[in-house]
Amino acid sequence: MKVEQTRVGTVDVLTPHGALLDQDAEQFARALAERLEQGNARVVICLKETPCMDSAALESLLDAADQFGDHSSGLTLAGVTPTCREILEMTGLADRFRFFNDVNDAVKSFL
Repeated sequence: MKVEQTRVGTVDVLTPHGALLDQDAEQFARALAERLEQGNARVVICLKETPCMDSAALESLLDAADQFGDHSSGLTLAGVTPTCREILEMTGLADRFRFFNDVNDAVKSFL
């Protein structure tokens, strides 16, 4: 699995390509942790290329959301696929994140 990392102004955008399951979820968690260690609280996770996720991916998202909460901003998700959105809603975790239809809207939310 590939995790594309780009920067739009002062906002970091992480886009995992593929399902976030098992080792791929761990790879994504490492990429997200690296981004957090750099201290930028402006991060968008674009899930448009992620058809589904497992509990390991949910855990890494929750860990990141907790850390971003310390910086008084929420973890921002963009382009969330219907299946991933349903997983977040069914687990009661959707309210921990800010959702946007696309990356541009998510990036603009930091202005």
